[in-house]
Amino acid sequence: MVAWRVAVLCLWVSCGSAAGQLEYSVLEETVRGVAVGDVSADLGLSAAALSLRNFRFLYSHRESYFGVDPASGSLVVLEPADRELLCETKAVCVLTYELVLEDPLELHTMRVHVVDTNDNSPLFPAGDVQLHIPEFLMPGARFTLPNAQDADEGSNGVLSYSLSPSQHFRLLMGSRVNGSEYPELVLEKALDREQRATHQLVLTARDGGQPARSGDAHVTVLVVDTNDNAPVLERTVYRAKVPETAPNGTVLLRIQASDPDEGSNGEIRYSLSNSTRAALRHHFHVHPRNGEVRVAASLGPPETLLEAYIEARDEGTFGLASTVKLLVEVTDVNDHAPEVNFLTLSSSISEDAPPGTVIALLRLRDEDLGPNGKVICSMSSGGPFKLKASFDNYYSLLTDGPLDREQVREYQLQITASDGGSPPLSTRRKLTVFVADVNDNSPSFAQPQQELFVAENNGPGTSLGRVFAQDPDLGKNGLVFYELLDIISERQTVSSLVAVESPSGALTAKISFDFEQLRGFHFQVEARDGGIPPRSATVIMNLFVIDRNDSAPVILFPVPRNGSVPVEIVPRSTRSGHLVTKVVAEDADSGSNAWLSYHISQASDSRLFRISASMGELRTARLILPTDAVKQRVVVEVRDHGDPPLSSFVTLGIFLSNSAPWVLPDFEDTWETGGHLSTQNLYLVIALACISFLFLGCLLFFVCIKVNQSPVSCSQSCCGSPEELRYGRKMASNPLTSATIDVTKVERLSQTYLYRAPLGPGSDNNRLLLRGEYSAADLRNLATGVGLNLPISCIHIRNRKVDHLNINAMVSKFGGI
Repeated sequence: MVAWRVAVLCLWVSCGSAAGQLEYSVLEETVRGVAVGDVSADLGLSAAALSLRNFRFLYSHRESYFGVDPASGSLVVLEPADRELLCETKAVCVLTYELVLEDPLELHTMRVHVVDTNDNSPLFPAGDVQLHIPEFLMPGARFTLPNAQDADEGSNGVLSYSLSPSQHFRLLMGSRVNGSEYPELVLEKALDREQRATHQLVLTARDGGQPARSGDAHVTVLVVDTNDNAPVLERTVYRAKVPETAPNGTVLLRIQASDPDEGSNGEIRYSLSNSTRAALRHHFHVHPRNGEVRVAASLGPPETLLEAYIEARDEGTFGLASTVKLLVEVTDVNDHAPEVNFLTLSSSISEDAPPGTVIALLRLRDEDLGPNGKVICSMSSGGPFKLKASFDNYYSLLTDGPLDREQVREYQLQITASDGGSPPLSTRRKLTVFVADVNDNSPSFAQPQQELFVAENNGPGTSLGRVFAQDPDLGKNGLVFYELLDIISERQTVSSLVAVESPSGALTAKISFDFEQLRGFHFQVEARDGGIPPRSATVIMNLFVIDRNDSAPVILFPVPRNGSVPVEIVPRSTRSGHLVTKVVAEDADSGSNAWLSYHISQASDSRLFRISASMGELRTARLILPTDAVKQRVVVEVRDHGDPPLSSFVTLGIFLSNSAPWVLPDFEDTWETGGHLSTQNLYLVIALACISFLFLGCLLFFVCIKVNQSPVSCSQSCCGSPEELRYGRKMASNPLTSATIDVTKVERLSQTYLYRAPLGPGSDNNRLLLRGEYSAADLRNLATGVGLNLPISCIHIRNRKVDHLNINAMVSKFGGI
């Protein structure tokens, strides 16, 4: 499109450019960069010569719009040109520029013609058109319409007019003296404002450009009214109901009338018609503009019907009027609330009252008429009550179920009387009904059995606790007293053991309880209320005596007899872990107070023996050394787990020997401790032992010679140890006339039992004790004396002890293993 325009414009180049004037033509609104003509060629110069000759481009208007490209020498568009903006209404639009060249100096004039394009639509300067046409005009009337303007020139500015279709109007073109035309609106059909008050038309102006442009103007025809219509009322009869208490100024209704006329011809004024009775005219007031009918005075008693007439008249030159009838009914108003009157009333009722018992009698009354005076009575409560209609407006308040004061002590009743008005009026009366108590509940304990605990060794009067029974009854009916039922328990009367305080139920001990004698007992406490007749309940009380650590452990075995220390014989060849004896004890306490543990409190050699803490078994802790003393003494402590713990002690004598001695040694003397030797001392002991054995060997040799020379020999004395011989010589040097034998019984666990038997005076007894000579008859007599039912072969004399006052012979009885 741009190339076509440039080709066309080249035809406009004037041949007078050689005379110093260049002319070009370009369409308006041509975009930037389009070449309009070749200035360098038209000047007969090259593009390079323009720069060498200091070419300058001068213009006198604000914008240059055009310029010369130094590289090509062409005239190009710098800014699109709007012909209507530059030249407004001029027929020809030309822009003039000055071209200056130097060396030699040349001056050229360049004229650029801006050619018009159809870029503007027709425009009505006056805008929309409004015409006022009376409805009484006859067809053929003419009304001038404004012309449209188009800024374009030539055929682009030639206008033609058209009108939107209408049955009342058409368009004609009128001519002026100067030959110009203008549009005219011609009335084709008579107008009626009441049918159509406004006509909307569209006037269109269209130019001759290609493509054509158009502009519109809205033509509004307003039909002017004439008073040709009377007011028209919506109804022929208006009805209204007004309450008897309606105050002055109350709006009854609004009269609605319409008049199709306009202006004063259609303005309506309302008033009471002369047809209304004079007595009623002061009861109503009619607003002249909006037709509201208001109450102006009291309308009288209910059930009254009033009749009035309202006139509606317009304000035209010759006012036209219409009349309507108004019927007003005066109605009753629910302005009286019901009245509730109690004729009889009982403020309290016994809880054992049967259903149907009358509590109150009430009467209802309402002064209104009709539905407004009809009263309905209702009751809201959460209790066993109901309202029963008696006759007319009388009601009875009755019980409708059982009452229980212990659950609900009082009831809040609300009696509501409502009438049938709209909206209904109601009266509420609150009533409090108290439930009187009767003794219908027995005292109750929380549990049928309860437990009490008391530590033993308590003092008399110690508090054991408290029994508590609830009785939901009121007053004396709920007052509880407690009594101890004297039932025989544990061969004693309960009243001798405990006491109960009647008003409070506090339990106290009368005696000091001993757990080891009485661990617990049960008894009953009766709770009795103060009602008539009284009600009662019992509870079983289980009293448990809590043990205290007041009993020390009792050692059952081994038991010292006659103050002597129990003795056990342990072979020196036994290994570690050999059972020496077992300490048996018991504790009268219970629980942790009776849990016993066994400990070695003292020992001749603390590392030779050990004891089981839980079983009480005393065992050897290691091998018996030759250096260990023959007599060992061990004190065993039996300790309970009380707080503080109690202990008992037993002293055991242990004789380390591979053979049973004739007489048990005395363990009542001082402690013998077995030392632990160093290496040097050990060698010294070995040397002394060798010398001792050599000495003993020589001594034994002389003794054997002496025995062989004696008529009576005792093999046991030859086999005894030096210590046993020492005790034998001690006995031989003290002849006695009487002695007592202690017989020791050794069973499976080396348990030792001492049997004491007296020996009478005589040479035979002396021979038995002193020389060790005994026959089968002597052993049988000895076994019979101590009560041993054993074969004679099982009885052996192991050791003998002689002092100045008595002789104790230990006889061992070895039971079958």
